[in-house]
Amino acid sequence: MVLPIALPGIVTGVALNTAFRTVLEPIGIGLGLFTVVVGHATFCVVVVFNNVAARLRRLAGSYEEAAMDLGADTFRTFRDITFPLMRSALAAGGLLAFALSFDEIVVTTFTAGAGVQTLPIWIFSNMSRPQQAPVVNVVAVVLVLLSVIPVYVAQRLSSDTAAGSRV
Repeated sequence: MVLPIALPGIVTGVALNTAFRTVLEPIGIGLGLFTVVVGHATFCVVVVFNNVAARLRRLAGSYEEAAMDLGADTFRTFRDITFPLMRSALAAGGLLAFALSFDEIVVTTFTAGAGVQTLPIWIFSNMSRPQQAPVVNVVAVVLVLLSVIPVYVAQRLSSDTAAGSRV
């Protein structure tokens, strides 16, 4: 019943584990925190890309054309026009990537070496211990409270962008 949900994570984890062992171990880099970060970035970059690509498809090309007509080079146009218009999409993609990465225990299990314990793995391993339940509950509440701040900031950024585009 759970297999269709867990299968993509298992396939990604096994593939990353094999790649890390084939490529990194011969040069002296074993499984550890670095491989966890690379593994999570591998599947989270797609979420950020999809958000940014959707925003770029909705942007009118007239903004960039007007900046170029006024003498701005490509970098200045990106910095002053394109990046501010897609800033909220980057923030939303980052929040979604963080949520997906934070919840991903399967890929972490395959990419973490011995002795590497991330917070989600710690929570998962302590859920079955009754004496650790209060600690896990406190950590979960703190994480929920800390996640409200970036969501609020992203909402403020997106509402500023939406208000600025109506002018």
